[in-house]
Amino acid sequence: MAYDPDNIFAKILKGEIPCHKIYEDEDTLAFLDIMPRTEGHALVITKEKARDLFDIDPAALGRLMAVVQTLAPKIKQAVGADGVLIQQFNGAAAGQTVFHLHIHIVPIKQGVAPKPHAGEMADQAELAATAEKIRKAIA
Repeated sequence: MAYDPDNIFAKILKGEIPCHKIYEDEDTLAFLDIMPRTEGHALVITKEKARDLFDIDPAALGRLMAVVQTLAPKIKQAVGADGVLIQQFNGAAAGQTVFHLHIHIVPIKQGVAPKPHAGEMADQAELAATAEKIRKAIA
């Protein structure tokens, strides 16, 4: 299938839909998932028009993963997590719900089970506070 320029992440990139941004550069945007599995669950998206892992130039994928590698330990520290789950879904059968390449950074606290993928919407004030905490850790 072709890339849909009206998917929700494309709309976030165009500024048509707000997000709780934690990081941005010329190639990527990182923001909090509005249906977080854990506190600090972030998404890092490419600014390329790529549906999934198989639809992106390898150099652009490298830049995306470099941001994931940089942000993950800072997010972990900001929320006091013990580990970090990195997830990426390709295709509906694999659990992909937004068809714009994105990487999940899911901080994990020992003994606290993550919520289901694409579960409940979080409180916007809580997301804003978490985003501020993460931005301070990144700075």
